[in-house]
Amino acid sequence: MADQPNELDPSREEVSHLVEKLNLAKEAQQESLFEQAIELVESGEIALLLESLPIGARLERWHQVAQDEQLDVLVAMRGEARGAILRTLPESTLAALLDRVDAESLVELADDLPGAIVDDAVSRMTAKQRDWYEQANQYGDDEVGRYLNHEMVLVPSGARAGDALRVLLRSRYPFSDQAYLVDAEGLYRGTISLKQLAGLPSSQTLKEVELLELAPLQAVTSLVNATEAVEHSDLNALPVVDIDGRLLGRISLQLALELTREKYESRLMATVGLDEETDLFSPVWQSSKRRALWLGINLLTALLASWVIGRFETTLAQVVSLAVLMPIVASMGGIAGSQTLTLVVRGLAMGQLTRGNLRALLSKEMGVGALNGIVWSVIIGAVASLWFGDLAIGLVMATAIVINIVVAALAGVVIPVVLDRRDIDPALSGSVVLTTVTDVVGFLTFLGLGTLVLIP
Repeated sequence: MADQPNELDPSREEVSHLVEKLNLAKEAQQESLFEQAIELVESGEIALLLESLPIGARLERWHQVAQDEQLDVLVAMRGEARGAILRTLPESTLAALLDRVDAESLVELADDLPGAIVDDAVSRMTAKQRDWYEQANQYGDDEVGRYLNHEMVLVPSGARAGDALRVLLRSRYPFSDQAYLVDAEGLYRGTISLKQLAGLPSSQTLKEVELLELAPLQAVTSLVNATEAVEHSDLNALPVVDIDGRLLGRISLQLALELTREKYESRLMATVGLDEETDLFSPVWQSSKRRALWLGINLLTALLASWVIGRFETTLAQVVSLAVLMPIVASMGGIAGSQTLTLVVRGLAMGQLTRGNLRALLSKEMGVGALNGIVWSVIIGAVASLWFGDLAIGLVMATAIVINIVVAALAGVVIPVVLDRRDIDPALSGSVVLTTVTDVVGFLTFLGLGTLVLIP
């Protein structure tokens, strides 16, 4: 019975197994399976289950999600998958769904909702939540001020230790092992830990206590820098202030990890012209339109490489072996360049690569390229000579391999750095430019040397 598709084991079941069973089940079984699944997993996992279903089945299963959990599930879903559900809901349902919505959730959902619905939701917020929502909208999508968590313990900077400890112990906020001190104007005055409070006399005022040496983050700090600061702080959260020093909220370790994951997915998807919000089951026309531009760019680069090959048509007609070996030269350069490019893009994303160490990195990568080029050129050159029984072909092949791998290493460093300085995402465009360089240089070098050496 354990193998039947309508039975789930909450102690062992993983989301991936649930996804498989849901998609293999017939409609009646799928309804029963989903009903059991949503009782076993959190809202984030429910979102993943819904995203794994084709749009028709997704809409059917959506109506099985409890109303008091629907908002959390929508917030956890990717933008496109979420939009596919929201577009089917009548305005009255949307209004009920967003009744008393909190600021953080509305920030996540607003782009997928009609403006009138958003305005209505804002008007029904509490005054505090409305202020937080308006505050978040003052910051850009890449600034930490837009994504703050407001569930934090605040105590007056002049409070006594005993009072602060009681407030902190009564708090039910997650990751609350610190209290943030603010003055009457809301200005941030420091952070004190639960452990430190527990060791102080109850009557001691916090103004007399040496607080944690903790510099708050500015709300305009980039998400990348903010998440790194939290990860390296050894704390569960860091406070965030505005330009005047007023405490706005905090960024927790949980949020930092979520943002890091989204950033990684964004860079991964960007390499093929997509983004992390893309729906696995988005409509055919929508998906085709999005990918067409990338295919067009790729076509232009391929045409350039083909044009270079066409310049050596006579050579290829006389020495057919060059046509057989050509892809090897381009492929070796492409792989070598991609390795360097990936390393450099990561360095740029993490802020590790600067003008000061760029020359050292370039020197190191050129050395790696030269060493690998020499080693593999000897191997590939020997194979080519034995294959075609011609030492000259092997020498041409070996020389072209060395040149292309070294050029690939150079391009792998220079291309992402130049793109980054021009505010172009190197993860999005770098691989396309690199492939063009390695293909063109590889073909030009190999066929050019072949013409000089092999054609009488």
